[in-house]
Amino acid sequence: MRVTSSILLASVVEHLAANNLTGPVMTRFYEPDLGANPDSPFARDASGKLIRRSYWLDMTDRTLVLVMVNGIGAHLTNDQKRAHLIDLKRDHLIDQVCVQEILPPEK
Repeated sequence: MRVTSSILLASVVEHLAANNLTGPVMTRFYEPDLGANPDSPFARDASGKLIRRSYWLDMTDRTLVLVMVNGIGAHLTNDQKRAHLIDLKRDHLIDQVCVQEILPPEK
């Protein structure tokens, strides 16, 4: 049985809530260097909302996956990619965008 990362995340959140282990969680979005790239599509305002939201919403799912895996989002961490996709209401793409690292067994 294949467990997707979004299902796994939901079960972790459910476990934390059931055991009263939830607290304030700060989503860590990628923070671009606006001095070097003031028109970054990842730029956010003071309240954390994407400034160029329409840039992302105008993309098809396939294009968004390509941009996040091979384009301007390739250097983001999986947590940053996940937060960005959830913010865009495209969390169904998390498994395609966030690469699962499989570590070799320890000797």
